[in-house]
Amino acid sequence: QIMRFTARTPEEVRLAITAVREAGVQSLVIDLRDNSGGLLQESIEVADEFIDQGVIVFERDNQTEREFTATAGGAAVDLPLIVLVNDRTASGAELVAGALQDQGRAILIGKPTFGKGTVQRIFQLSDSSSLHVTAAEWLTPNRQAFGEHGLQPDVVLEPDPSGRDVMLEAAIQTLQGDALAESSGT
Repeated sequence: QIMRFTARTPEEVRLAITAVREAGVQSLVIDLRDNSGGLLQESIEVADEFIDQGVIVFERDNQTEREFTATAGGAAVDLPLIVLVNDRTASGAELVAGALQDQGRAILIGKPTFGKGTVQRIFQLSDSSSLHVTAAEWLTPNRQAFGEHGLQPDVVLEPDPSGRDVMLEAAIQTLQGDALAESSGT
């Protein structure tokens, strides 16, 4: 589970991937539910651990468009992957989920995400308050703007009122089904 993208998150993700590989894990579930985002560069670095090439995200303002691309050699580009999302998955977490979904690296399971795909510039004011100005928007590799309606999961599930984690259960069943299909040659 990644709760927020901070300066430490990319290194923590790399260490976790190394540990699970050493334990013999052959597939991963990344839980981005309730992740409100965080730092842009760190979000991109985390996505890059799972994508070997291609676009991670586009950043577009009124005049220009920047492209952030994956670099070869991520720590988990070969592991089957599912990402759990919900209506509180926002900003940098949506960036990661959208990149993994569009690049065909992950199945998204859960609820549609929050829809905060914008870049804000923050200006500190003399009275210690701040002014937040939307300066650009993010687009997934397939150029989907997720700032208005969020990301649509591949498998939409509502939380179970009893508290059972049906999203995690669905992720595990999906990964186990894929492993059974591979072992039987289908």
